[in-house]
Amino acid sequence: MSVFTDPWHFARPALAQAYLQAFDIGLTSARGLFARRRMGKSEFLKHDLLPAALQGGYLAAYTNLWDDTAHPGQALATAILQATQAKGLDRFWQDLSSPIRKLKAGGKFPAGLEASFEVDLAEKENIAVPAIQAALQMADNSRKKLLLVIDEAQVLAAPEHSAVAHSLRAGLDIRKAGIKVLFAGSSEAALRQMFSRSAAPFYNWAPLEPFPLLGSEFVDAMVGQLAKAARQPLDVNEARQAFAALKETPEFFRWYIERYLMYQQQGSAEALRYTQARVHDDTGYARTWKELPRPDRAVLLLAARGVQDLFGAATLNQLKELLEVEAVTATVPRGSLRRLTGPRLQLLARVDHGIYRFEDAEFQAWVAARRTVE
Repeated sequence: MSVFTDPWHFARPALAQAYLQAFDIGLTSARGLFARRRMGKSEFLKHDLLPAALQGGYLAAYTNLWDDTAHPGQALATAILQATQAKGLDRFWQDLSSPIRKLKAGGKFPAGLEASFEVDLAEKENIAVPAIQAALQMADNSRKKLLLVIDEAQVLAAPEHSAVAHSLRAGLDIRKAGIKVLFAGSSEAALRQMFSRSAAPFYNWAPLEPFPLLGSEFVDAMVGQLAKAARQPLDVNEARQAFAALKETPEFFRWYIERYLMYQQQGSAEALRYTQARVHDDTGYARTWKELPRPDRAVLLLAARGVQDLFGAATLNQLKELLEVEAVTATVPRGSLRRLTGPRLQLLARVDHGIYRFEDAEFQAWVAARRTVE
């Protein structure tokens, strides 16, 4: 952990202790948390929960699977190893690869490993399944419990990561007393699929709940911290209004505070206006939009306008007009929704039969402001 402290971090020690106490008394060995992006979830996990776990006698492992969505197995194994055996990571991967190199030359594999991975020894992910099991075995040698925090855990729901997810579940199943797991993610829908779909590796394995969001106490603390550096203190009521205007998004509110501090003479209203413009410019919405196929953009545009029945005749007519084609069948929105709700994009979430909502309310506002799919 870093020896430096962030004066702008809003600490939540009571919440961290509440999660740890639930693990300590044995009520559960795993739990899932969800909150949309930029709501302070990852900051809490890294700067509140993990330090509290270390102080409480745990080993603490953290990985954010969004850092490399193509290789979650490697990220998981490395995180566990860094917590349980800080040195010798390179040697671990070398030793794990060596017997497989020999087996590849001989053309035979141990029973059960044949289908676990495609052997391409140039990539560590190809030995992720045995790596996870080996890392968990090393955790067994520790006298301390391990808290494993998997951020953006919904990446494991992708079909291409099924072997990794099954391996992790199998390894954790027999270690519930010694390893506590917190799954966190920004897609409620994808996480619910992980834990509620009967065919999923983590079916019924952890209760899923919303992450407690920041509110007025956070705003007041930021205003108080600002007063230590600003010549013109910020009115707390103006700050609360700005927080509401920014959809109560902590990261965007920090942008507002930063802008106000740098240009105090312009006032709160101008800081808010600038921040709202930055939200639309800097969050990658335009880039995301550009990379989508035109049918996907059209479906997003209708969803942003409040259209619920995305398969009905009226919707198909609207899609036909937006796409400027002669006819549109239900396969078009069906394919788009599969992509838009999938683990790679996670732009929409299915909340009920035929009902979808945006994962990011700001992105919905950005899309709704558009007139065409271009």
